[in-house]
Amino acid sequence: MGYTFVLGGARSGKSSFAEQLALRISEIHSMNVTYVATAQASDDEMEERIQRHRLGRPPHWYTAEIPLDVSSWLQTERTPQVILLDCLSLLLNNWMFLEGCDEEQVLTRIDALVAAMAESEHRVIVVSNEVGQGIVPGDGVSRRYRDWLGVMNQKMAQCAEKVIWVVAGIPVDLRKLQVSLP
Repeated sequence: MGYTFVLGGARSGKSSFAEQLALRISEIHSMNVTYVATAQASDDEMEERIQRHRLGRPPHWYTAEIPLDVSSWLQTERTPQVILLDCLSLLLNNWMFLEGCDEEQVLTRIDALVAAMAESEHRVIVVSNEVGQGIVPGDGVSRRYRDWLGVMNQKMAQCAEKVIWVVAGIPVDLRKLQVSLP
């Protein structure tokens, strides 16, 4: 079963759209929703963000806090459900800064995650930030993060059944706009 990849900038409305989509799919197919959270409460402001997100979700949704190994978690989940993974940009952050992954390790984890998504029998919605449209970051760590997230987003989009770009709260189906080479 294919997955849906939802992409957008900061405060674009991508998470809200993904949550509405998960709710709608769960209603249509009478399935439970599991919200896979990758965020870590690294400071008071982040703790407040996490709490706001929790309170904004329907109370009957299950939350799984999976900050590092989402691919293994996906492979062990057996009960059919809607899975909302929010978000890849924080997952990459965790790989880089909690685990100190180098490029080879990051690329291996990206490939494992894409494979787990492609093989999943669940209805999966994946959220990520698009960070490559701004200026080139001034330091090496930020450039690596931007580059690796760009690679992750490309690989996720290539294998996704649907790719939705959210701008100013408006979702756009990129597969319908996709241009093929002659």
